[in-house]
Amino acid sequence: MANIGFIGTGIMGLPMAQNLQKAGHNLFFSELHKPVPEEILGNHGTALANPREVAKATDFIITMVPDTHNVKDVLFSETGVATGLSKGKVVIDMSSISPTATKEFAQRINIMECDYLDAPVSGGEVGAKSASLTIMIGGPKKTFENAMPLFEAMGKNITHIGENGDGQTCKVANQIIVALNISAVSEALVFASKAGADPAKVRDALMGGFASSKILEVHGQRMLDRTFKPGFRIRLHQKDLNLALTTGREINAALPNTATAQELFTSCVAYGLQDSDHSAMVQAIEGMAKHQLVPK
Repeated sequence: MANIGFIGTGIMGLPMAQNLQKAGHNLFFSELHKPVPEEILGNHGTALANPREVAKATDFIITMVPDTHNVKDVLFSETGVATGLSKGKVVIDMSSISPTATKEFAQRINIMECDYLDAPVSGGEVGAKSASLTIMIGGPKKTFENAMPLFEAMGKNITHIGENGDGQTCKVANQIIVALNISAVSEALVFASKAGADPAKVRDALMGGFASSKILEVHGQRMLDRTFKPGFRIRLHQKDLNLALTTGREINAALPNTATAQELFTSCVAYGLQDSDHSAMVQAIEGMAKHQLVPK
């Protein structure tokens, strides 16, 4: 069993850490600017003062924080992970952040004779709790293989994509597909409802055909039930689409539909829905149609 540092115990990070504990690993927790809540320690859990102490105490250090600048702070601040590293340790960033910045972070960690894996995840809170996440990994193949028992404790579909940054690139691609599918399901169900059809029966019919998808299955039902408690918040999906659009500009790749989906999320934020589940994008479509999918 491994000694694992874990920094970032939010909606996704906490159940991921708990699944590592269930697998018998010893976890050492820290947050950058606040104390670790006692209730998250569970079995095999120890709270330490800061990321530096976590890096000193462990062989693998996992970060699961919201954005690129958060990862940079956790790794390279005055009491960050990098200040506690020694030769042979492995940093695994499971956040969803910039592929370009990831390559830079990996180089800085490699200089310390340590390895770096970017390993963002997909599957939301449900996947994190059930240890069924999709994990997309960039970095050295041997390091990936050595870390496989950790990934297997958190996910099911585990793929080594390529070099550092490739895991994050794969995650950005995932977020483009998810956003556009949410948009498509929202438009289809609002269209069907305003045209007079029962949107629930339309969804059931489409689930048996070529239009079937996980988004239609899970988020289509959320839209019908009006259950927008966050599994993945709109503001975080906005962040991911911003990574897509920024990287697209850097490599001269036009992403017109991604830009449209981002504007729909921005409309949701104008309605105060930034902390709602990303399936609440349907409310932006409803606003433009002046029609609510399920009447109040």
